[in-house]
Amino acid sequence: MEFDILIVGGRVFDGTGNPWFYGDIGVLGDKIAFIGKARGVDAKRVIDASGLALAPGFIDMHSHSDLELLVDGRAISKIHQGVTLEVVGNCGSSAAPLNDLLKAHMEKFVLPEYDWQIKLDWSTMGEYFNKLEKGGISLNVASHVGHSNVRACVLGFDNREPTSRELEDMKKLVADAMKDGAVGLSTGLIYPPSCYAKTEEIIELAKVVADYGGIYASHIRGEGETLLEAVREAIRIGREAKVPVEISHFKASGKLNWGKVKDAAKIIEEAREMGVDVTADQYPYIAASTSLSALLPEWAHEGGAEKLLERLKNPESLNKIKSHLEMYKRRDPEYWNRIMISYLEKNKQFLGKTISEISSMLNLSPEDTVIKLLLDEETRVSHISFGMCEEDVEYVMRLPWVMVGSDGSAVAPEGVLGKGKPHPRYYGTFPRVLGVYSRERKVISLEQAIRKMTYLPAWRLGLRDRGIIREGAYADIVVFDPKTVIDNATFIDPHRLPSGILHVIVNGVVTIYNGVHTGAKAGRVLRRRSFEGLKTL
Repeated sequence: MEFDILIVGGRVFDGTGNPWFYGDIGVLGDKIAFIGKARGVDAKRVIDASGLALAPGFIDMHSHSDLELLVDGRAISKIHQGVTLEVVGNCGSSAAPLNDLLKAHMEKFVLPEYDWQIKLDWSTMGEYFNKLEKGGISLNVASHVGHSNVRACVLGFDNREPTSRELEDMKKLVADAMKDGAVGLSTGLIYPPSCYAKTEEIIELAKVVADYGGIYASHIRGEGETLLEAVREAIRIGREAKVPVEISHFKASGKLNWGKVKDAAKIIEEAREMGVDVTADQYPYIAASTSLSALLPEWAHEGGAEKLLERLKNPESLNKIKSHLEMYKRRDPEYWNRIMISYLEKNKQFLGKTISEISSMLNLSPEDTVIKLLLDEETRVSHISFGMCEEDVEYVMRLPWVMVGSDGSAVAPEGVLGKGKPHPRYYGTFPRVLGVYSRERKVISLEQAIRKMTYLPAWRLGLRDRGIIREGAYADIVVFDPKTVIDNATFIDPHRLPSGILHVIVNGVVTIYNGVHTGAKAGRVLRRRSFEGLKTL
């Protein structure tokens, strides 16, 4: 037998958490055909992995690369981390479904960020998947259907409950997306219009997902003061809809809330003991990132971004918004020192600076500074908030039911995707877990770190032939140096690739070789119905 690829001499971490072993891996086509000691075996390509580690390709359980992959399918910042599968469509926002209202919103408030390099020529999840495949992608992609998309397609950006007819229309959109291959439903319960939904609405939509064997992934309704209540809501949805629950980027935000993750974890573990299937993911940083407009009250967003801008210009509503913003400083006098601007276009001199620094430069209050930036940039402003603590990050990482997710997008150091100062998690999540938390701080073993990036998320998604080094499994493989693997991206200088990720194979095709992208685009869309071992009900 002649293999297409033979990887020899490395330590094999099979993804399950089992101890590593020495072994050679033979790849034939898109599958792993051999694991053992290769003697007298021919191969078209031999990769010497002496002194290196071999692992299944890493799975980014929580990604936001939905549109970025249409701009550049090479997925530079992710594939260089060893990521071979991204799960997009998170926090209630997905590439589909789209209607005319959503397309008009995206054309004005989203596409300018990508210099109009994306043509909105799809409406359904299936059409989006086809567009991804046609353009070519260097890694595999799966997607949730976003609750915000579904709600906006039926209710627009209104803050109200759906009628029984409207709820049925929403359920049909979810069902259509699941039929097209979505892996689950996601919510972003601090973001409009998802935040306008009552628990009962989400339960009804999640029941549809359960019928198709999917999961419910949620940016829960609060990660600070209301963390415990928000976790209980997610558990209730899972229990009543009979659907597996994935709590996104599990953490406690705000100094007054540090340590609450232990109470939240106890609630989750009690739910698991009672038969509710709940897991979570996390990123290995003490800072979060989202849109600056997320700091505004929910009511200010009703009707969409156009209405928000009108309210920011109306003296009466503006005073109410400013009063809401002042609340942050009352709770934490240092709050505005911990909010750093990471993306804007017209005021690039403020990139990497805190709201406190910018307010001093403009001679404005922090609240007026936030409002000015949102108006100047027509709401297209992102920020990084330093609100967590290392003790919580390490505690969560030790939990056996927590996997890794970047909460970032596939960007690149150059071109349209090289704008701004994005959170370093876009480039460094997986190497940081391996290098900082496993090797340096010894928070978890290397075997457990790899399990959280491979077998555990594959299991959560219902994948049976990915996330594991096993004969017959798909040949998604990462070869890295456990002695040197590390993240290099920082908050001030984020567009930096990691070190120590030497080779990445996707579906049997070498995509990173000696740290250099080969240009290969062997990635696939992994539609739910094609997942082996998962039955459609």
